[in-house]
Amino acid sequence: MNGIRVIDPDAVLETGAGRIWTPERNAEAWCQAFAALRGWLEAGTVARLVVVCGLQGSGKSTWIASQEPEAGTVCFDAALPGARHRAPIVALARSYGVPVAAVWIRAPLALALERNSQCPDDRRVPAESIRSVDRLFEPPGTDEGFVTVRIVEA
Repeated sequence: MNGIRVIDPDAVLETGAGRIWTPERNAEAWCQAFAALRGWLEAGTVARLVVVCGLQGSGKSTWIASQEPEAGTVCFDAALPGARHRAPIVALARSYGVPVAAVWIRAPLALALERNSQCPDDRRVPAESIRSVDRLFEPPGTDEGFVTVRIVEA
């Protein structure tokens, strides 16, 4: 990335042999993501948290990489389709007095599926998982506790 601190649960799934997903590894990835966020919050090094959400393959990581680094900004990079998925992240940051913004990378399902199909086999998300996130997706709103919500069209 470009100097922006990023929390990406999928990064924990990476191994020397590629990305390996199991339910247990996925649960551990989320535990590590929350531990990293909590650690940075406790250290007082987070001035602003940006939750970057959207379909797998929408371009979340690419968007984050294109941003100018801003001191104290942390991006949480994950699909996070519903308010219930985003709520623990928002609550944790707000408990430390850190404002949370949302960026929704809005991509048509067909585009996300096409981009995903071009990924290496070990990084490809099952198409049904992307369709499931698309069905479940609730646009983020300020009523969830975000100070701002930005929509980026993919």
